[in-house]
Amino acid sequence: MKQFHHLGRRMFHRAAFATAIGSTLGLLAPAAAAQTWPEKTIRLIVPSPAGSGLDQVARILSERLSPALGQQVIVENRPGAAGIIGAAEVLKSPRDGSTFMVMINGFASEIPHAVKMPFDPMTSFRPLVQLATYGLVLTTHLQVPGNDLAGFIAYAKANKGKVNFASYSAGTVSHTLGLELNKLAGLDMLHVPYKGSPPALQDLMGGQVQAMFDASSNVQPFAKAGKLKVLATTAPQRLVSFPDVPTFAELGYKELTETAWAGLWAAAGVPANIQQRMRDETLKILQDPKVRETFVSTMGWGLGSGATPDELVASLRAASDRQAAMLKAIGFKPD
Repeated sequence: MKQFHHLGRRMFHRAAFATAIGSTLGLLAPAAAAQTWPEKTIRLIVPSPAGSGLDQVARILSERLSPALGQQVIVENRPGAAGIIGAAEVLKSPRDGSTFMVMINGFASEIPHAVKMPFDPMTSFRPLVQLATYGLVLTTHLQVPGNDLAGFIAYAKANKGKVNFASYSAGTVSHTLGLELNKLAGLDMLHVPYKGSPPALQDLMGGQVQAMFDASSNVQPFAKAGKLKVLATTAPQRLVSFPDVPTFAELGYKELTETAWAGLWAAAGVPANIQQRMRDETLKILQDPKVRETFVSTMGWGLGSGATPDELVASLRAASDRQAAMLKAIGFKPD
């Protein structure tokens, strides 16, 4: 029996040693992977169509990340379902730093209040870098009287129950900004939700709706072509793309100050040092004068703030809480 006892002890110690070695190797594996990263093509998933503002930002980033990382970086467009299709593609990919996402902040702070999502974007993703910012603008149909905010408000008051405003999705800031304007200016505009900005802008130009809050980059080509009027912006400063358009704060409506942003996101579980390397290289690219000029002068976007991931998460949670309170006040429930 003593012989079997000693044999059992030796077998136990060997098993314990093997387990310890395995655990150590398991801890070292992510670090080792990060040191050799990237070993294969990196994908930037964009949950919007080719040619969109997000797509343009992602392609500028991919062109410069490729030489910086010594590996090909490609853009894949996966539009649809309020960004859920693209995000789901990222979540089903390996957590090896080969897949990232370029997406707007509203993906985490607004969309979950508008539609039921199969995952929680706040915990499933981590924002790495704020790439660019943009303000929304209040845009109107050409036949709406008045070329400024005061004229539009006077028109809406004189036509109670007859003025509609579009949103690119119910429950988003495009919706709640219209509600806030109603409250602040004493209006009763009726909300008409759409599935995306393009169909909403088409109906706005066609006169089916009279007004809309939308991203400045979406409105810019139509406004410059003389197909829409732009009355005010939610940005804290006047936009380079619309230098003659005042901010809502200038006009006495500081409550309608709202800035959206496009960011680079990683799925939760990507090794921290890979996330940090991707963030560091991206921040270097954003300092390139040519990139900054393209964002500001060509696209009409603002520059990212350089906020840390933790700061970005905090801002997302604060924005989400504001959005939830506004929607709760009107009894809105997601589809």
